[in-house]
Amino acid sequence: MRFLPVGDSMTIGATGDFTWRYRMWQHLEAVWPTPYEIVGPRTTLYDPEANAPLSHAYADPSFPPDARRHLAGWGEGWLHMAPVIADAVREAEADVLLVSLGLIDLGFYTDSEQTAANARAFITAARTANPHLRMVLLPVIPNVRAETDAPFAASCARFNELLAKAVADLDTPSSPLLLASRPPGYDIHTDTYDGTHPGPTGEHLLAAAFADAMHQAWGLGGPYARHRAAPVSV
Repeated sequence: MRFLPVGDSMTIGATGDFTWRYRMWQHLEAVWPTPYEIVGPRTTLYDPEANAPLSHAYADPSFPPDARRHLAGWGEGWLHMAPVIADAVREAEADVLLVSLGLIDLGFYTDSEQTAANARAFITAARTANPHLRMVLLPVIPNVRAETDAPFAASCARFNELLAKAVADLDTPSSPLLLASRPPGYDIHTDTYDGTHPGPTGEHLLAAAFADAMHQAWGLGGPYARHRAAPVSV
């Protein structure tokens, strides 16, 4: 099975991050019973000094190069990924998409209805490359801006409602869609380093959201074994 992580800055990560993708790789190594691959056209982290995705400085340098693959970008959302997802799925021969998108769209590009329309376009396009593709979609986790910007908070809530409807409308037996739950207990003040981007505990919680959704709904893999109390350096 071939997993393609898709996301924005919370998924690509920045210089010095472990990333939730690393936590997912650790999980798959521990529980996956058959050969698998993590796939995608990109491998780098975002480099804040260069303002470009040029960094290879993961917090754990032993993170295997092949397991670093993804389709994620700093400042990229559904708007940007919908036009490129079909080619990415086709070229990587992806079987499962792990998708975390929407916050950047709502913050800078599109309202909740337009963002939801782009999410639907993304799903449709991805299926043109693989009609049997599985997708796990994470709802938007409002960041620190939502604490003082009521319209933005309302937009995040409305988009999550529309995303849930899209998953219900577009789910099929041949290409199942799954809406993951917001990680229980996720706190932007302790699980992120800036109110948006996950720190080590947040990375574990995001990986767990995807892993537990797949295990509970589809019987794939196993439950995520790491919890908030786990050492943050490993």
